[in-house]
Amino acid sequence: MEFLKVEKLKKSYEGHVALKEVSFSVPKGSIFGLLGPNGAGKTTFIRILNRIIAYDSGQIFFDGDPLAEKHVNRIGYLPEERGLYRKMKVGDQILYFAQLKGLTYTEAYRRAKDLMRKFEMSSWWDKKLQELSKGMQQKVQFLITIIHDPDLLIFDEPFTGFDPINQEMLKKEIIDLNKRGKTILFSTHQMASVEELCDSIVLINEGEIILQGKLKEIKEQYKKNIFLLEFQSPDTEFVETDEFKILEVKDGIYKIQISDRSSVKELINYALSLGTIRMFKEQLPSLNEIFISAVQSSNLKTVEL
Repeated sequence: MEFLKVEKLKKSYEGHVALKEVSFSVPKGSIFGLLGPNGAGKTTFIRILNRIIAYDSGQIFFDGDPLAEKHVNRIGYLPEERGLYRKMKVGDQILYFAQLKGLTYTEAYRRAKDLMRKFEMSSWWDKKLQELSKGMQQKVQFLITIIHDPDLLIFDEPFTGFDPINQEMLKKEIIDLNKRGKTILFSTHQMASVEELCDSIVLINEGEIILQGKLKEIKEQYKKNIFLLEFQSPDTEFVETDEFKILEVKDGIYKIQISDRSSVKELINYALSLGTIRMFKEQLPSLNEIFISAVQSSNLKTVEL
């Protein structure tokens, strides 16, 4: 079932087309990657979704209904550019934003205290934001994003300013929120995090979708018949043939590219004739490699046109 459905969405700024009839769907209860290089149109879409700016044409459906003002309080948005008040106390700040999202003061206070205990932030209540480190400020922003229990969470570069320990904490919390049924729109340039968290992705370049679908299926689509092979005996030598090309040998592990998918069985048989196999597996491309390849191909097509 779709939580977000985007149909032929278009947005222009003084002659520059930021979104060119973009269409995609975000499954309900999924962690969905919204990807693209700088200036691709991601931020424009996020601002449209939050009703910060209007779009020119097309449609957005939010949980089955046309996107409207009433849906804003069902969205939690962690922007890349943080928007907190540096001289305001942390507790007052959380309460202020929670009430803007429709909570009563009493409910906002209760949830704020509970969340700050959960994230070991209780001692920060009376501190001004400017007294906190960048990572601590990020935690405050995260609490403000989730305090009103939204159905859709938008995280734009959420790991900026976090050390590895707090990055893992945030990843765990994102996964927990998703398990509780929240739909999550995740935008980042950290492709390893996308691979770890996302079910499906859409890749936008220069306002157009150049790739979309389930992450597993996309990786299958971009695979290049590359296999990793390791022998039980480190002295076993694999000799390259016309059909089996050695791309790299590192720490006794051969990276081999075969000329045709039908040659997998022949590769295994050939390797077995040389010795006992310790490890044999296909190497799928990383999302980072796919991202670069898809964007470069898209840019090349644009130049050719």
